[in-house]
Formats: sequence, structure tokens, C-alpha cells
Amino acid sequence: MSVLKQIATYLYLRKKDPNTPDSSWVNYMHGINRISLLLFLFAIVVIIVKLILKK
Repeated sequence: MSVLKQIATYLYLRKKDPNTPDSSWVNYMHGINRISLLLFLFAIVVIIVKLILKK
């Protein structure tokens, strides 16, 4: 369940926990994770569209 909460935080569907320590390196890591997650979701959508149009 923790993974789903983290993904929701990356996609701005859930607010960040105010008790977590703030570090610039952690913010960079979360930004890179957010970009990679969005690219992965985009690739999944492209694959699904290609499979639908191929039929």
C-alpha cells in the first residue's frame, strides 16, 4: 500500500507528509522518479493504442 501512496504523491494526487525532513537531494530524486513514472505511463498508453489500432 505504501507504493501506491508514493505514486499518488508523485502525481500530486495526495499531499506530501509535512513531518518528513526536507532535503534538496530527496526533492531531485522525487522529481526524477516523477518524470520516469510519467514516461512509463505514456509508453503504456502508446502500446495500448498501437494494439487497438492494429486489429
